[in-house]
Amino acid sequence: MAVALPRPPRFDVGVALSGLAGGLLLWVFGLGVRPGDDPLVLFDGRGPLLVPLLVIAGCELLRRTAPRTALAVGTLALAADAMTRGSIATIVMYTDLMYAAVVYGTAATARRLPWITGVLTIAATLVPYAVWRVPEALLFGLVVAAVAFGPASTGLIVRNHRDAAEAARLRAEQTALLAEMDRVQAVTAERARMARELHDMVANHLSAIAIHSTAALSLDDPATSKEALGVVRENSVQGLAEMRRLIGILRDGEDDREPAATPTLDGLGALVEGARANGLDVVLDAAYGDVPAPVGLAAYRIVQESLTNALKHAAPGKVTVCLSRPAGALDIRVTSAHGGRDTPRAPGSGAGLVGMRERAALLDGTFEAGPQGTLWVVRATLPVTDILQGDT
Repeated sequence: MAVALPRPPRFDVGVALSGLAGGLLLWVFGLGVRPGDDPLVLFDGRGPLLVPLLVIAGCELLRRTAPRTALAVGTLALAADAMTRGSIATIVMYTDLMYAAVVYGTAATARRLPWITGVLTIAATLVPYAVWRVPEALLFGLVVAAVAFGPASTGLIVRNHRDAAEAARLRAEQTALLAEMDRVQAVTAERARMARELHDMVANHLSAIAIHSTAALSLDDPATSKEALGVVRENSVQGLAEMRRLIGILRDGEDDREPAATPTLDGLGALVEGARANGLDVVLDAAYGDVPAPVGLAAYRIVQESLTNALKHAAPGKVTVCLSRPAGALDIRVTSAHGGRDTPRAPGSGAGLVGMRERAALLDGTFEAGPQGTLWVVRATLPVTDILQGDT
């Protein structure tokens, strides 16, 4: 079965045709490297010059697809050319084969050829001089250096620069990929942050609206309906104000900051009063001292979302909010009655629990929520010491 030879690149075809054309032009004019009576000339005449010329021109077609094979055959062609009057075109094409073998060959070939040709150059310089003891004998080494060592060394330099450029390109692509991954992560984190803010700011008001509007529709009592509609209106106005504030932040891309008037733990009193106005029996027990702003915001949002969940899902009973400051941490505990609720419920998606857990995780804190007997308990512990040290 015949083996299909690789198709040579167009540039290599051009190199082969140019070398062949130049060699034929020299052959037409009878120009050779050595006279016919030179002792090295074993095949005199113009005809023998064409054989190595045609062979080495064919090797040029393989200079990139099969560089080692081309160099091996070209070396035999150069040896045959040395037994004739010689052609400059054959020698020049051989130097290109040596260069191509280093640049396009394997890494092992690229490492070995400069060493091999360097040793041959030294040998071609010292051995003839040791035999003949005339300065002209040193020219053999010069010829070998020009034909073999020079092209091999040049090819090694070019290959090293090419490999360095390829490595730099790969590093640039990796850097661009990492930058894109960082950008995607930053966008994802920002979207999650804004989702938490939107949920925490608006869900409380919308939950109150849903519960009180359901009560107004289900009870045939004008006074109760009017009171429920008043609560609905108040929460509607507050929720709309919070929504407008958040939309203003999203439209302003110049600053990366929290929403205006970022809540702190000092606002827990107002938050509890709002929950009481919505119908919850809330007891606040807060002793927290000074806490960093990120911890204060996270604690406020956790309490806010806990009260929202109590409004939507808790059974009638007392809701307690306790904040304490053990060593190096802020402890948050919100409890409410669990089970046996017969009043209208507001639908929930679980996003509130996810948001509270994310807020605690961002500060390397802990979060847990679930039933304990007849109570639903939300518990979060946010570290304070490390953040305070980082701020100082």
